[in-house]
Amino acid sequence: MPSRDFSLHGAIDLGARQAATRKQQERRAQAAQAGAAPAGGPAGPAGAAPAGGPHVVDVTDETFNTEVVERSQSVPILVDFWADWCGPCKQLGPILEKLATEAAGKWILAKVDIDANPQLGAYMQQMGVRGIPFVAAVVAGQLLPFLNGAAPEPQVRQAIDQLFEALRQEGILPEGAEGEAAAPGEAPSPADSVYAEAEDALQRGDLEGAKAAFERVLAANPRDGQAKQGLALVGLSLRVEALDPERAVQEAADKPGDVRAQISAADVEMVSGRIEEAFARLLTAVRGSAGDDRDAARTHLLSLFELLPPEDPRITKARRSLQSALF
Repeated sequence: MPSRDFSLHGAIDLGARQAATRKQQERRAQAAQAGAAPAGGPAGPAGAAPAGGPHVVDVTDETFNTEVVERSQSVPILVDFWADWCGPCKQLGPILEKLATEAAGKWILAKVDIDANPQLGAYMQQMGVRGIPFVAAVVAGQLLPFLNGAAPEPQVRQAIDQLFEALRQEGILPEGAEGEAAAPGEAPSPADSVYAEAEDALQRGDLEGAKAAFERVLAANPRDGQAKQGLALVGLSLRVEALDPERAVQEAADKPGDVRAQISAADVEMVSGRIEEAFARLLTAVRGSAGDDRDAARTHLLSLFELLPPEDPRITKARRSLQSALF
């Protein structure tokens, strides 16, 4: 779940890091001119690699200063720290890319693969961040820790709106940059109000309150995909909150025929980003059980599908396997 208790007065000035990186680049240039191998590893590309259009850029150890620190003087930058092995990153990343495209240049999304860019990964840890996905906002060379963890699109959208409103109130939003707030005179829909209620509940740590809010949205519109994903995430958090993760996985290993144990272990795997393992575990349970146990494994697998975008290839693969197991 995201944590948005950012403080504009606790921003980190990136100037020192920028100066240190420039010195390192100068040493590399001097070494290259002298015909020596660059110190500290190979130099990165001259510019950021294209990621998802003009408003989404891949950033490296070498391009961070130019693409993030310097560019943030004229436009806010959201920096998404991610890795290929991180399941929640693959949930949050497409949402951020979609919102950046919608913003059309009002803010830029910079994506950092921490495995491919160890300096930035280490810098993230120095800030006290211990997990990904992690999103920082960079404005006028100042870095603000912003989001920790994945969340449904409505929560991410609202968090960005609130960030920009805070920046406007502080008077540090670059000229011409606007948030994603509704246009003046545009009344929020009833669903928006309930989404706001869910977000407030999450901020208080009230998972039950958030669950009730998402359920009200679905009662009014059973096809609301955003509410379905929000409810699924909250439900998973509530279930895992009541478990001892190591014990749950060990119990599933000790009792391979216990469907309830397999369901609990699959939840732990989902939270850990081991999505394909969770799906495979429940598919095995479907194949190896009958009656109510089989239906419980099937139903739980379908509920886990709600945690991912419908077009996720892992869901497509698992659905095919489920059909084969059932028929």
